[in-house]
Amino acid sequence: MELKFLIVDDSGTMRRIVFNSLRNLGYNSYVEAADGKEALAKLAADNSINFVITDWNMPVLSGLELTKAIRADQKTAALPILMVTTRGIKEDIIEALQARVNNYVVKPFTQQVLGEKIDQILATER
Repeated sequence: MELKFLIVDDSGTMRRIVFNSLRNLGYNSYVEAADGKEALAKLAADNSINFVITDWNMPVLSGLELTKAIRADQKTAALPILMVTTRGIKEDIIEALQARVNNYVVKPFTQQVLGEKIDQILATER
């Protein structure tokens, strides 16, 4: 199955870093959104998106709110979600996991860590 990623981050630079890491890992299909509201619109318009990588701290709709909205919608509830954020304290990680993100990466991260987290999520999805 070809993965199509939705990369959600209010920083264009960070979206490029994630995209370049994905491309180097062999993933070439992606769309971008600058906040959670834009991400929900992209998910509604594109049924081929099958993996979400989101930041937490964003204007309009945060990554945590985005995760809750994805999980609440029957059409998107099963999408794998990887949270990539600067929020590294235990309480934040627990809150994200309670919102049902599949995995969590603290910035800054390496391409290897991103790949390992994606592989872990995919292994549990099979």
